Parts: sequence; structure tokens; C-alpha cells
Amino acid sequence: MEQLVIDATTRKETGKKAAKLIRSTGKIPAVVYDEEGKSTSIVVDAVQFNKVWRNITATTLVTLKVDGKAMDAFIRDTEYNIINDSVLHADFFAVTNKKPVTRTYKVQYSGTPAGVLKGGFMVKRIPEVKIKALPKDLPVRLVIDVSKINIGDVFRVKDIDLGKNITILTPAEAELVTIAPAR
Repeated sequence: MEQLVIDATTRKETGKKAAKLIRSTGKIPAVVYDEEGKSTSIVVDAVQFNKVWRNITATTLVTLKVDGKAMDAFIRDTEYNIINDSVLHADFFAVTNKKPVTRTYKVQYSGTPAGVLKGGFMVKRIPEVKIKALPKDLPVRLVIDVSKINIGDVFRVKDIDLGKNITILTPAEAELVTIAPAR
């Protein structure tokens, strides 16, 4: 996947009046938090931010360049105005890739189970899986191929292969998908 970059500059002015002035110039006021909890007020270009923000998930790392200094960050939160379709404010969380983070993923499925083609039906058991890894190792999405599951088969958390750098915290015996026979 291509590296997503957002350029930013630090800002000294805060408050409603300053934020309105920043937005009137086509920029978005934002804050970047580091792992110690320190915050820095920044300004990002609205067009550049929207191109990145509309194409990522909550677990996608972006490169945030604040005054030329690059850092890996997640877009943690945004304040969005649905009336005029614009982002009013953004929060970034900068990471060092030295401490693992824990994230919860909604499980997405691909393929049609073989058991469904034979008349069974797919029963989804748990909707989310908790994962712990370094930020750079986190997957963007958790997609599971269910095309080989037959009637009576069970796909468990332990059947997910995400590589050696990722630890799945959800119990290994938890059932994700079962294929039940037709009644």
C-alpha cells in the first residue's frame, strides 16, 4: 500500500475565533498527541487531509510531517460537519513503533462457503477480534476467506493466520463462523 502523507505546521493560536480563521483559509485545526500524552496544536491542509481520511481505516498508519519532521500517526478522531460536508477538527495519535498497541477489528468475510452452496447457511458467531502488535505491523482490515468451509465445519480464531508479529488476544477456541445444515 502506498504511504499516506499529511503535511502540517504547528500553530500558536487556539480557540473558536482562531479555528474559524484557519478554516476560512482552507485548512483544518488539529492536535497531535504522543505516547506520553503531550499534545501539539497543528494545522493541516483540508484537501490533502480529506484525500487521506476518506480512504483509510482506524488502523491505517499515516506519515504526519509537522514542520518537516516526519512521524507515524493514526487519525484518532475527527469532528465532522454533515451540513456542509467538511471536517472541522482532527486528532492524531503519534506512535514510535516501539510499544505494541491493541486494536479491535470487525471481521470481514470473503467468498461463499462450500457448505452454503450445498444448502447450508452461514452463522456468524463473534463480530470482532482483538489484536496486539506494533503499529507498523497492524493489518488495515481483517478479512477471512470462508470459501472452504463445509456443512458442520467451524472456523475458529486459532484458524486465522496473521503472521508471527501479531498476537490475537481473543480466545483461540472462540467460533467465528459455522455452517449449519438446512432444516
